Amino acid sequence: MEIKIKYLEDILPIEIKDGSDWIDLRCAVRTELKAGQYAQIPLGVAIQLPDGYEAHVVPRSSTFKKYGVLLANGVGIIDCSYCGDNDQWHFLAYPTRDAVIEKNERICQFRIIKNQPEFDLVTVDVLGNPD
Repeated sequence: MEIKIKYLEDILPIEIKDGSDWIDLRCAVRTELKAGQYAQIPLGVAIQLPDGYEAHVVPRSSTFKKYGVLLANGVGIIDCSYCGDNDQWHFLAYPTRDAVIEKNERICQFRIIKNQPEFDLVTVDVLGNPD
């Protein structure tokens, strides 16, 4: 499968490493963060996901340790409709302390997931399984 990517900033290219389920994304511009002030950190890319797929964006395991930054909404979900030439991906940051993230620092990662299949929820009085 091929996926189109457009670089919106002059950043190092995304690398897909053999055996890794997650792909690192980089801070596209030097970003100064103040504790408690929400920030949208540009990641320098717009990506056209295939129909029926979405991307899950989460912090790298070192992001909080290095910068004290949390992902403001817990998990970032990017659906396949967000695919325009200027639909830049961002890391929605909540800094717990002042920090500076330099351009090209790897701050988050993503993976592409197939959309959940359609289904109906059926209300029952008993599920019939052991507790």
